Amino acid sequence: MPIDIPLLTRICEAPGAPGYEKEIRKLVLAELSGLADSIKVDAMGNVIALKKGKSASHKIMAAAHMDEIGFIVTHIDDKGFVRFNPVGGFDPKTLTSQRVIIHGSKDLMGVMGSKPVHIMSPEEKNKVPKITDYFIDTGLPKKEVEKLVSIGDFVTRHSPLIELGDCVNVKSLDNRASVFVLIQTLRALKASKRKPAYDFHAVFTVQEEVGLRGAQASALQVQPDFSFGLDTTIAYDIPGSTPQERCTALGEGAAIKLMDSSVICDYRMIEFMKATAKRHHIKWQPEILSAGGTDTANLQRMVAGGSIAGAISVPTRHIHQTIETCHKEDLSACVQLLSACVCDLDQHDWNF
Repeated sequence: MPIDIPLLTRICEAPGAPGYEKEIRKLVLAELSGLADSIKVDAMGNVIALKKGKSASHKIMAAAHMDEIGFIVTHIDDKGFVRFNPVGGFDPKTLTSQRVIIHGSKDLMGVMGSKPVHIMSPEEKNKVPKITDYFIDTGLPKKEVEKLVSIGDFVTRHSPLIELGDCVNVKSLDNRASVFVLIQTLRALKASKRKPAYDFHAVFTVQEEVGLRGAQASALQVQPDFSFGLDTTIAYDIPGSTPQERCTALGEGAAIKLMDSSVICDYRMIEFMKATAKRHHIKWQPEILSAGGTDTANLQRMVAGGSIAGAISVPTRHIHQTIETCHKEDLSACVQLLSACVCDLDQHDWNF
């Protein structure tokens, strides 16, 4: 299946810090037109698209979070330099040399500045950088900055998508890759004229990067019987890694999650997903993530009695940097696997 690079580009480059997902939500709503039987936005900002299935006896939910790690403006100093707090998990050293966009009364480009290495003391050169070592330089004096920027404005990273060999490279593939997968799954269902086994709720969630918050609210609303978390996962297949550390590898197919730090996937769902991949000749690999969690945890728990939960993960190098990298064939495999799973759920024995 070829990858729609222009769509992926628009999705990844759209801004959407946690709590400020309005631009990416607007894009998602536009792309969903004609793909679902109903579409609504809840009070938190989650987008819930319903695709009616062959039966309404059960509910399926798949969730992909729209938000990306970002920053919030906390102070503008006398020189016009902007201070900020992170919104989501950052490794401070990855901030060096980044361009960012402050979303004020109008978008304002800036760069992450810090003390030049030439004038650092030996102790400063050897220390681990802190978030507080950085500031945003817009090139404008305080008076001009304050015309456009206010305390509480959100900031996102600037990194246009490029194709890198068989891969794509851009900021925020975590988790725009899965937003892409979910939209493409709805497209595939429409093109094939196949109906999901049961009513299928495709949900684009908010505020995952600050505690899986949107998934909690939307799972409480949908109350799915079967659920699929959609997110990226670590591909530590780079120099210096060992086989037991790699988690996943690029080009080895869709990752079927077994567990992470927040969820143990239902063994029945794991068996079903493996069997479905085999039946449809879809390349896959197992995923055990020792640290980090995804919306899958709340899909499993925020349902009376729990849901039968699993997850499809997109292997990704350089996560939470502006150079996140996914393999095109893995993205395609994720679309194929999710499409097959939602259509074949009624073909499996779900008894304990």
